[in-house]
Amino acid sequence: MNQTPLKDEVLILGGGVAGCAASIALARKGRSVTLIEREPTPRHKVCGEFLSGEALEDLHALGIDLASLGAAPIDYVRLAAARRAAEAPLPFPAASLTRKALDTALIGEAVAAGVRVERGRSVQALGRATGNLWQAMLDDGTTYEAPTVFLATGKHDLRGHARPKDPQRWVAFKMYFRLTPAQAAELARASELMLYPGGYGGIQPVEGGIANLCCVVQQRYFARVGNRWENFLAKMQQDCPHLAMRLAGAEPLLAKPISVTHIPYGYIRRATEKGLYCIGDQAAVIPSFTGDGISIALHTARCAAAAYLAAEPAPLFQAKLRSGLLAQMRLAEFAADGLNNALARAVLPFALRVWPGVMRVTAKLTRVAQSAAIPLHAVVS
Repeated sequence: MNQTPLKDEVLILGGGVAGCAASIALARKGRSVTLIEREPTPRHKVCGEFLSGEALEDLHALGIDLASLGAAPIDYVRLAAARRAAEAPLPFPAASLTRKALDTALIGEAVAAGVRVERGRSVQALGRATGNLWQAMLDDGTTYEAPTVFLATGKHDLRGHARPKDPQRWVAFKMYFRLTPAQAAELARASELMLYPGGYGGIQPVEGGIANLCCVVQQRYFARVGNRWENFLAKMQQDCPHLAMRLAGAEPLLAKPISVTHIPYGYIRRATEKGLYCIGDQAAVIPSFTGDGISIALHTARCAAAAYLAAEPAPLFQAKLRSGLLAQMRLAEFAADGLNNALARAVLPFALRVWPGVMRVTAKLTRVAQSAAIPLHAVVS
């Protein structure tokens, strides 16, 4: 056990999209940064893996070459329910890439930028130390101290810094499939959103010719199928034959689905403490329906890095970030809730007819405005 605290200028807790993006931006500006990530190697995570136009711009500024990673282009979005589907072209360029591949690339870029990356290290607690420092206690008893901390632990909360409980008790699953050649061709360049009682799901191609099925359901609906993935998958296909068509003859590629529970959709952090910048899901959790999770992570990292470099206090940054995201978050919640209720399903034939126009408007309105902060290329260059 290290008895002497290790000190650095900035300590970043969490090596996902937000944590890595912030670490790269700060290191390229000459800051001394340590990033602590609990997983020893990048892994698959519950994520729709959709990269919007804003995400593509931010990743390019960070030096991530998505084409070389095999990212699948996404040009269309489809809404599917029962046996019908409606398609709309996306009003911006988009792509899809597994989180394992993206996180690997981001960690590599962070190391290249000079970030000290500590992997396989779990932070047990974060609190105040003496001398106006923050102190992070790791699972082996080692402590790290820094005047500034970026909290980027994603969906996992640290003791003493928990977000509100999820009233809907959402359960999310992710499974990769190898579709039949005919179904893979039908899905190519499209992200499909499917509705069913108690939740919604999406399926889209990722690199390597495989498809990502990511879905969420309220716990009470999951309990009705015995809290079992195989029963839930069968029920989704029964409620949405379009999905059953996609998965006919498909080969599941994971021994079991990746899952996560208690996702506080709609959460936006109201306040923080001096020297503590909260980013990614620790700042805001947008409904999965919008496909904006990765974009939000990158946006919050960009804003936080710019704020820190401009000596903007963390409480002021957090308040400004909340104000900038509030309208988009509320609209996303409204859209997700509106699509998944009994009335929406009752008027589904009409909804499918107007879907293309609604989708174009919703996609534009729920995007994170790049003008809301300093562009990332100005932060990292």
